[in-house]
Amino acid sequence: KLRERRWRAITGRILAGLRRHGNYSLRVRADINEVARDAGWVVLPDGTAFPSSSHSQNPSCIWEFVLEFWWPSMGTDLGVVNVSGEVADADELVGQLRVLKAAGVDGVMVDCWWGNVEAQRPQEYNWTGYKRLFQMIRELKLKLQVVMSFHECGGNVGDDVSIPLPEWVIEIGRSNLDIYFTDREGRRNTECLIDKERVLQGRTAVEVYFDFMRSFRVAFDEYFEDGIISEIEVGLGACGELRYPSYAANHGWKYPGIGEFQVLTKKSEKAAEARGHTIWARSPDNAGHYNSEPNNTGYYGRFFLNWYSQVLLDHADRVLMLARLAFEGSAIAVKVSGIHWWYKTASHAAELTAGFYNPCNGYAPIVTVLKKHGAALNFTCVELRTMARHEVFPEALADPEGLVWQVLNAAWDAGIPVASENALPCYDRDGFNKTLENAKPRNDPDGRHLFGFTYLRLCSVLFEKPNFMEFERFVKRMHGEAVLDLQA
Repeated sequence: KLRERRWRAITGRILAGLRRHGNYSLRVRADINEVARDAGWVVLPDGTAFPSSSHSQNPSCIWEFVLEFWWPSMGTDLGVVNVSGEVADADELVGQLRVLKAAGVDGVMVDCWWGNVEAQRPQEYNWTGYKRLFQMIRELKLKLQVVMSFHECGGNVGDDVSIPLPEWVIEIGRSNLDIYFTDREGRRNTECLIDKERVLQGRTAVEVYFDFMRSFRVAFDEYFEDGIISEIEVGLGACGELRYPSYAANHGWKYPGIGEFQVLTKKSEKAAEARGHTIWARSPDNAGHYNSEPNNTGYYGRFFLNWYSQVLLDHADRVLMLARLAFEGSAIAVKVSGIHWWYKTASHAAELTAGFYNPCNGYAPIVTVLKKHGAALNFTCVELRTMARHEVFPEALADPEGLVWQVLNAAWDAGIPVASENALPCYDRDGFNKTLENAKPRNDPDGRHLFGFTYLRLCSVLFEKPNFMEFERFVKRMHGEAVLDLQA
């Protein structure tokens, strides 16, 4: 009985997806086997289905996805809209998007940069460039994922443009350095802000973010109402990810350094005093530097690690609460960094400095916060293989596959939707195949899978013939189309 109900539910979702996204005219009481036969598939008496020989497809090559939940999108260039409110190389962009649309890409991801939109004065927003860009995307009948980017761009892996924080924020920061995170040498990191300092013209960073999001929601109301904007990803830290700026390249970090804890002395002192141990508030002085290895550093106490990770969770809680108010009724998501180096060590040191207390309770507290606010999880590094990373840098003890498995299962167990993107440029079949393996694990008894994937990033190299052939093949497989020589 339970198995029959489950299969009926799955069938219902498939049919709903076909009605919503496919070019099918289905009866109210459509039979899934009849639908398959109409599509040219052979259906055996036991329910096994595969394409007929006229389709020249091998049944062993079929990998189906439930179309109701799955769609691939493309991340645009980071500087697609500049500070002057202009779309960079608009004609070339339209041509590229047309090619991607023809290849089966369903949507586009766009970063809306705080530093560009609210650049000169507080609460004066220039959405002109984004309005033009979104209109171009709508005319191509593509969906939109929009990132609220409250961090600066430049100085990290993949940053090919420089977009600072708003000028008026930088000016305030010159006399109020505590709005920035600080490393153990006292260097300020201007990539993102500490959220509780009420020095931004009488507002905290979180309040400024809320006003920005509310302005965006009003300015692009028609795109929400039409369903063109399908998701808002809320930036929560460095690189738009939920993490501390612990491995900043502009402070000398290089892979696979463990990074540095970011100092919040005033906050830690208050927390330690509340526990009756003021000495616990001391920032780590034996935790190494940006490029240290775990075995070259000391250990640090549970109080500090619990407190350090909890501050990050509290920040996510505050911002997501306001994001839910600003985007009521719309899908929101949070990007979590895939810090896979030193994953095979007991300390998980690189994760600790970023704010992920993995040795204690893993990523469960993060997905709990996301579930509280109805937010999806967007996770990175799904294209990486552990053996390949070992060949590149064996000393890093990296395990991207183990990390992805842990995080995805934590999210699925909590019942929140999960999407993904690649961490590094990917043009080869091996990386695309690994992404597909993570997107829908073949042996998952519950049939759990990702609901979307964003390819990073739109660039001229992608359109080189061999690269684009692999990408187009990858998109077809994401859409459930059978492709020959999958193991080649």
